[in-house]
Amino acid sequence: MKFSSRTTTWTVALLSVVVMTTASACGGGSGGDPAENGKVSIVFAYWGSDARQKLTEEVIKKFEAKNPTIDVEGDFSSWDSYYEKIATKVAANDAPDVMSIEIRGLSEYAGRGALADLSGKVPAADLDQQVLASGQIKGKQYAVPTGVNAFSMVANPAALEKAKKELPEDTSWTWDQWAGLAKEISATGSGVTGAEYNFNPAFLQIYAAQRGEKFYDGNKIGMSAETVKSWWAIHQKLIETKGSPDAAKSAEIGSTGPEQSLLGTNAGAMGMWWSNQLNALTKSSGQEMTLLRMPKAEGATTGGMFLQPAMFYTASAKSEHPAEAAKLIDFLVNDPDAAATLLSDRGLPTNAKVLAAVKDKLPAVDQKTLTFIEEVKSELSPIQAPPKGALEMEDILQRNSEEVLFGKATPDAAAQKFLSEANAAIAG
Repeated sequence: MKFSSRTTTWTVALLSVVVMTTASACGGGSGGDPAENGKVSIVFAYWGSDARQKLTEEVIKKFEAKNPTIDVEGDFSSWDSYYEKIATKVAANDAPDVMSIEIRGLSEYAGRGALADLSGKVPAADLDQQVLASGQIKGKQYAVPTGVNAFSMVANPAALEKAKKELPEDTSWTWDQWAGLAKEISATGSGVTGAEYNFNPAFLQIYAAQRGEKFYDGNKIGMSAETVKSWWAIHQKLIETKGSPDAAKSAEIGSTGPEQSLLGTNAGAMGMWWSNQLNALTKSSGQEMTLLRMPKAEGATTGGMFLQPAMFYTASAKSEHPAEAAKLIDFLVNDPDAAATLLSDRGLPTNAKVLAAVKDKLPAVDQKTLTFIEEVKSELSPIQAPPKGALEMEDILQRNSEEVLFGKATPDAAAQKFLSEANAAIAG
């Protein structure tokens, strides 16, 4: 997923959450006392597309049918406005009872007392325990994964065929080979650009792992300046060889989602996306897409890829209806009826029994995603929630990356500036 620059706003707004300790609890957005009809009302906040909103409304109706004493108000927002709105509500002590968040925000929210500990409140025995652990901070289960995905290379076989190129052997290809293939595709005159790059920290995290380094090492950055500069060199090579659009066009494309990407508009052959975005890319392009392993750095002994929750369900620590909030989360992750509606929209289910129950109902593109995840799962590293301040990381990384690619800063100077800014963001 492409992340929004509004995450900085979220971080700033969250700083005011500390005032909650001096304010009276006012009900986690649930409206306080039960409604006049005797029902309890809770609020469920989430972001996404119109398609996700429709699916979520359907799954809420199913939950209410099974739990007639609970009304759920869906609080839907677009991606661009979601975090700013949630941060404001949390800071005002009026957080939704159930909130969707991504892994970058988990430490921030949990560390400021905004989230309830769900340990023992949401049944978790059938969930993937490795993935479940990613929702823990200091031994407490503050978040439950909605589903899983992996940051991967996506290719359009038809575009490669048009350029008279074959799909690469993804178990052994290197970044140089990827860039070379992209150059060759762009040079064929087929009207298709070989590749598009992006500044998602997941890309750099994978690349750093291939070089034996960690993106985060506690409350500091674990990468060397040489690794960051080497990573930028991949982007520079793509631009110089016309394997990708120039810096300005790439920046323009990078501010959009999968539907407006080169792959999504049939203007590109390869790009990096989360595996659960294969569906959106397929629908927008009208083409069958293929998931591939990420290329490796020369001499790498690990691919560096990791299994990550698509997002989390969390409950407000201030909710006046914690049992009902936990019951909704339980339904969303453990009930086959919920999974039959949501399918892979929030990642493939982490509940093995639920996944088995809906596996045959998954559309062909989701079956492809499942097959890929199962194929590479043994190669994927576990993931831990990054430290507080990680919400700012993409803005910091993109800003410094663009300074390099637009020629405004040397890689040496930009690498030192990136590391200094990144370390400052997560120091506390």
